[in-house]
Amino acid sequence: MNTVVSSPTWQLILVVWGTKYGVDELNQLIEAVVANTPNPPRVVMVSDRARPGLLPEVEVRMIPEFYLNPELMQAGCQTKLAIFEEGVLPDDLPAIFVDIDTMVMGDLAQMLPLAVTPQNIVLFQSAVLPFGSFARWLWTVTKTRRYARGNSSIIVFHPAHCGYVAKRFRSLFAQYGGLNYRPMIADERFISWVAQPYMAAIPRRFAVKFPTEFMWSWRWFIYVRGAMPWNRRRWSKLTALTLPGLAFKGQDLVALPEGAEMQDRKGRRLIWSGRALGPIKRMIIDYYSPLDTDKKTGETS
Repeated sequence: MNTVVSSPTWQLILVVWGTKYGVDELNQLIEAVVANTPNPPRVVMVSDRARPGLLPEVEVRMIPEFYLNPELMQAGCQTKLAIFEEGVLPDDLPAIFVDIDTMVMGDLAQMLPLAVTPQNIVLFQSAVLPFGSFARWLWTVTKTRRYARGNSSIIVFHPAHCGYVAKRFRSLFAQYGGLNYRPMIADERFISWVAQPYMAAIPRRFAVKFPTEFMWSWRWFIYVRGAMPWNRRRWSKLTALTLPGLAFKGQDLVALPEGAEMQDRKGRRLIWSGRALGPIKRMIIDYYSPLDTDKKTGETS
């Protein structure tokens, strides 16, 4: 791992609980982030336990007890909201959170200016209604019932200005006796709802989610997109790509035969071929093959 500078200007935030991700995967992600930036970050991991074997440069902060409620650790991933809890993260620097199943190929620090003001929270756009002035107006006139939504696989934010997210979540959790208020059904939905006046989107030239970029119900459409030269150029320059989590881990993709197909619960197809994925297929192989080798030799933690 490259030496982390003594006075970083930003921080990388990771959140992990349970044992579904080994320390080798955590270390590889951190090393990829540091290797691809001339401006190495402070690295903070928010965890439910100690992680023996973790790179010594990583600062580990414990998940507050409130967020270890099993109800918050399910598919909605509300435990992730612990990063907005005052005192959990250092609040002196802007931050970029990334999911563990994110493949980093470029300089994440390029995304910091997407937060134009310290109050901005920047996510992937995930719904038809885009973040912006119209969405903010709609959120206001419908008394917060309608709003643009994002995906929280990557979050650009400043911890010093976003503590209200966790405060509001705790308040509503107590008020409704759990996750019984619609915006609370997932961490990303809650962030989008409570911070709607400050939300902004990550442009697709920087990063994409694998399911929304490469997985579609129609095989022909996947191949048409894969043949478009402008798509291939954009894909080759991506800073980050977030895979679909435990359902399609990078190591599992690498082990697939050429042309293999898989489907997610929404019926979207994943076609493992260069024709469908363009340069991304080779990038995934290069990134995850070392982990696949470690797994086969029994070295995975």
